[in-house]
Amino acid sequence: MANREELLIIRAARAGQAAAQLALGKRYLFGGAGLPKSSATALYWLDRAAQQHEQDAWILIGSHISFETAQRAAQPANLCHWYERAFDAGVVQAGLALAQLVLAKGVAVEESMRNKALLALKASAHAGLAEAQWLLAQHLERIQAEVMPGLAVQQDEALELCAEPGEATLEWTIRAAKGGVAKAQRAMASHAWDAADYVKYLRWSLPLARHIELHVPVSHDSNVKLSDEDVTLLSRCAHALALHADSDTKEIERFLELAAQAGDRKAQFSLGLRLARMDSTGARVTTISGSAQYKKAIRWLTLSGEQGLAEAWYAMSRIYLKPEFSQRNLADAQQYLEKAATAGHSGAQLELGITAWRTRRETPSNDIRAVYWLQKAAAQNNPGAENLLEKIAERAQCAEWAQAAKRKVTRDVISVYPFLAARIELAELIGLSRAEALLIDMNSADYGHCLLVDIRAQHPRSKRRLILIQTGEQRQALTRIARIFENIDCGPEGPEGNYRQRLYRFRCLIPD
Repeated sequence: MANREELLIIRAARAGQAAAQLALGKRYLFGGAGLPKSSATALYWLDRAAQQHEQDAWILIGSHISFETAQRAAQPANLCHWYERAFDAGVVQAGLALAQLVLAKGVAVEESMRNKALLALKASAHAGLAEAQWLLAQHLERIQAEVMPGLAVQQDEALELCAEPGEATLEWTIRAAKGGVAKAQRAMASHAWDAADYVKYLRWSLPLARHIELHVPVSHDSNVKLSDEDVTLLSRCAHALALHADSDTKEIERFLELAAQAGDRKAQFSLGLRLARMDSTGARVTTISGSAQYKKAIRWLTLSGEQGLAEAWYAMSRIYLKPEFSQRNLADAQQYLEKAATAGHSGAQLELGITAWRTRRETPSNDIRAVYWLQKAAAQNNPGAENLLEKIAERAQCAEWAQAAKRKVTRDVISVYPFLAARIELAELIGLSRAEALLIDMNSADYGHCLLVDIRAQHPRSKRRLILIQTGEQRQALTRIARIFENIDCGPEGPEGNYRQRLYRFRCLIPD
């Protein structure tokens, strides 16, 4: 509660006395016997005193009223003049606040005030204020971003830069980072990461990562709240530390665990591999001391896989194959291998394709399954899949006999014999022999990714073969042709008759 003296000051200030307004502003700024300390209230009275030409008022505003407080005022732009006067009076801190106000979004000022603010920012940065150095680096970066590619960089006259903006940005960022500005340190760490300079990256990031670890302890409920920037910092820091043999293994795992508990799937994957003491292929990593903890590894790999990381499912399939794992299970290994392949892991797709191809004698349809997985892997430019696929399946190509026959197919033939016309078109599209074209059963031959050509039941001298469907045009044409044979018996008991009848009809309608 305000005492009698302070009440008199309040009354005088409300009555418009400049000296009382200045005194009341000081009381709220530094705290009085009965008045609470309040920067916002202090700014209100100091602003009113400054409007009545009280020099000490704008000196106090420039020295003690922060940018955050000024920004919350009703009209922040009107306060720029007090910070300008305080800066001219020698208050370096006022120059930083002036620049922050002028460069803030939504604050409209005159061009002369903007130039003065940039000069004040430069002076504050040279005076050693780390926040000013960081703000100057950000401003220079914006200048670069606004310049159209291919045009010369227009340097700001108010800053009077002698170096290129890119070099100046890096220089001021380094100074701000050395001054302890966390955002500048993160920017320098990111710059080092992009340059693959992991030693320099650790120089800037390791103190930040340890600070995060100190204030966000590892939890057991997998529900740690961290920003995306913190998660990325922890994951990258763990990766950079892992490249050094003398790094603290426990510290690396703590960083990864924090990022993993925050929900980062890559950190969960890296932590799982590290706990299993293996790499992404399942090979043993001897550079990490200690025994493998497969059960803990499976927990994190499962969380990573559930977020769509195919490598996690593949790593789990390797774990369930390890003889030293107490819960070794070939069925589980196969299950996770298929999950990895379904999620897009090319190595898992190749492995499933090879396995299916090797067991085709036990299950004849396995060659179709092999082609499916090998096509998936080949689409990701897997050389092993491409080579094997060339050996076990054929590419669709035009059949010359069908091309010549199609030219003789008239509209009357198509209307009267739609099945024969469709078979000739199919043969031209994917390259069937005449016997294959006349006997193929479209209801059982089309598997989406390939076409199974097997007419041995009616033509014993033929061979079973697979033809790849590779283009959208092929797929559309096959779908259209398949609709013609939908719910039609393509066997010898169907409307087309047996092979001799079909061949006779073909020769009559389309003579050689």
